[in-house]
Amino acid sequence: MASIVLSNDTLHRVSLETSGGGMFDMSDKLRIIGLEEHLVLPVLLDAWNRAGLQPHRYGDDHPVTRRLRDVGDRRLADMDDQGIDVAVLSLASPGVQNLAAADAVSVAREANDALAEIVDANPLRFQALAAIPTSSPEAAAAELERAVTRLGFRGAMLYGRTGDKLADSPEFDDLYGTAEQLRVPLHFHPQAPVRAVQEAYYSGLPNGVGPALATAGLGWYYDLGVQYLRMIFSGVFDRHPELQVIAGHWGEVVLFYLDHVGVLQGMAKLQRPLADYFRQNFWVAGSGTVSERYLRWTAEVVGTDRMLYSTDYPYTFGTRPGGFPYLDTSGGIARSFLENAPFTQEEKAAIGSGNWERLTGHLAAGHGRHRSA
Repeated sequence: MASIVLSNDTLHRVSLETSGGGMFDMSDKLRIIGLEEHLVLPVLLDAWNRAGLQPHRYGDDHPVTRRLRDVGDRRLADMDDQGIDVAVLSLASPGVQNLAAADAVSVAREANDALAEIVDANPLRFQALAAIPTSSPEAAAAELERAVTRLGFRGAMLYGRTGDKLADSPEFDDLYGTAEQLRVPLHFHPQAPVRAVQEAYYSGLPNGVGPALATAGLGWYYDLGVQYLRMIFSGVFDRHPELQVIAGHWGEVVLFYLDHVGVLQGMAKLQRPLADYFRQNFWVAGSGTVSERYLRWTAEVVGTDRMLYSTDYPYTFGTRPGGFPYLDTSGGIARSFLENAPFTQEEKAAIGSGNWERLTGHLAAGHGRHRSA
């Protein structure tokens, strides 16, 4: 990978327009919208605690924890530091998907209302993806519709499995059909593999590496990438040919094996070549992994017109253990990585924000906000 050099030209230059957070002066710069920008709301923390869930092991005073809980000045300052103009907010993984159905429905609704208030307070800098109570499939479809048509959200964030049910389960067809009808994307984010997989593949390693390898190191991406393939092989996209899915982390491993896995398309009786599903139903973002090799490979496989941008904030903000360079978007790197990409200016503009507006711009223009239940 070519080294990333930050200069006065590539470091972002912020021009705040209002005291409420303002916006960048984009007259001579790329506009960048980050789609995978996480937060944790009090209602979600309370629900996780009641359910005995501990999805995140950071201490209460850890910088990641503080950033997850902040939607004010700290987050805006960090966005400015990265060079991100707009953050599309979503709950941290696994959201409400591992809660019991009754809790998931109420927590998702309250969380989405809170997200809408955050966006309302600063619409120039924030958008949102809805939390969806997939443990109650009927309520899941209804909450997606409410979040889009009444709260003005641009889509939803899902997290692969719901308990032990994988994303291709037929009970999610109504949710996928609703997304297709509303013309909204579903962004999938990984979560930890099931306990049996963690114990079989990631246990027994020295120095505490196992749990990290099972999650953010590697296990997350294989877990979700296999579910993408299951969705294709089980006919989700044949039943819902207009369904649009956003894949982070440069496609969750799958893009690097399409030429090999494609041998199964005849056995699976797919209606299209395997690669076509990724070029027609998927959009791909890098989730803050600033690797030019991954960037080029993604562009070759799906094309720059199917690429989006994300930073996976706050997990890639100032994270350079041992000086590791590929998972840090702070200090202007989120912006300079795209600015220095080996693409035309038009392609960079499309990746930075144009493709997102092409995918969801009709939602912003299509209706007003209606807050009634």
